[in-house]
Amino acid sequence: MPEKLKLLSWRDIVFVALPSLLLAVGAFWLAAQFIKPAPPDQLVIGTGGEGGAYQLFAARYKDVLARYGITLVEKPSAGSAENLQRLRDSGVAMDAAFIQGGTVGQNEGDELVSLGDFYHEPLWIFYRESSLPGIDTLLGLKGKRVAIGSEGSGTHHLAMEMLGANGIDAGNTKLIAEAGMDLIGQLQKNRIDAVFVVGPPQSSLVWSLLYTPGIRLMSLAHADAYARRFPYLARLVLPRGAIDLTLDIPPRDMQLVSPLATLLVREDTHPALIDLLMQAASEVHGGPGVFQRPGEFPRAGHDGFPLSTEAGRYYKSGKPFLQRYLPFWAATLIDRMVVMLVPLLAVLIPLFRFAPQLYGWRVRSRIYRRYGELKFLESEVEEDPGRHTRAEWLEKLDRIDADASRIRTPLTFAHMLYTLRQHIDLVRAMILRRSGE
Repeated sequence: MPEKLKLLSWRDIVFVALPSLLLAVGAFWLAAQFIKPAPPDQLVIGTGGEGGAYQLFAARYKDVLARYGITLVEKPSAGSAENLQRLRDSGVAMDAAFIQGGTVGQNEGDELVSLGDFYHEPLWIFYRESSLPGIDTLLGLKGKRVAIGSEGSGTHHLAMEMLGANGIDAGNTKLIAEAGMDLIGQLQKNRIDAVFVVGPPQSSLVWSLLYTPGIRLMSLAHADAYARRFPYLARLVLPRGAIDLTLDIPPRDMQLVSPLATLLVREDTHPALIDLLMQAASEVHGGPGVFQRPGEFPRAGHDGFPLSTEAGRYYKSGKPFLQRYLPFWAATLIDRMVVMLVPLLAVLIPLFRFAPQLYGWRVRSRIYRRYGELKFLESEVEEDPGRHTRAEWLEKLDRIDADASRIRTPLTFAHMLYTLRQHIDLVRAMILRRSGE
């Protein structure tokens, strides 16, 4: 008997442990449906043409992401339209791409989100001063040779819209779908009369044209009108001397129009990589500039595409809490573990509380069952003691006693078993008393 008291009932343990295990496995499986795998160590981004602003900024993003062990892979393109086409094609390995505001729109079924507005991308219209002296409207380009950017680029799209608003098309003007640094030489050699370029002042083509002798920047007299006609455009002023005070570039305040550049990502891009892109964007675009105040960019905006959940959280709260104090890999690991632990703890804490109670109920139920048999036997003896002989009554009682002695009872419940056996002895005494009358 003492050895049996030390033994647990494996049947009871299985009865309690198996459902508990199944619940824990179910919680683990449920959590696994929501947890993202570890972030990849590579991010593919669509840029633009050689020497353009998208390529320039991607190179700076690469330096920022490299600090966190992420390799940024650039995919050059003709511009925004091609970038969007690649993002929509699931067969193309690409996570994010620079897009010029106003050049593309969301299609039904698109699984793309925006990371907000990153910076102004002014439209610069440069012309040969000898061919178009003092020009300040696009109407002056009618009948001229105008480079409007390569097919599929944001420059090409914007140039066609603005020229079209002035009644200028390929039927009355020579529109050249070209881009790149070669345009500087073509302007100087009188092969073209004007060039449309979209990009920040830092882009190599814009910067070079600003310093090229004989080439002038057009100040758009209708800048306000274009901003009203095309809602994605903003009117900007390039102050006199903002590019170079010594050389007085530009020689007067210039009116420009500008869309906003954004970064689109696929919805399945890992959230941790989006967080890093937001941090890179803040570092690269957050400083002061010719057209912006410190901290003005990046900012919440979507240009027709929904704002990413991670980007929205970044604009409200900044860098993720754990990444403020831990290395990137440790912060992402803890984030993933929390997703796993929350549902597990939600199941395991109640289990740890109720499993012992359930096990105790199982043990007590076996003792109570013998109590039921004992009470039934006692009632029979009380009602009709002569129904059986003393030996038969005692035989029935001994069977109950034998069953009780075989119950595997942990020490915690041993007192209940001893109490049962005491009550069995009381019923035995009653049988001996009543059956002897």
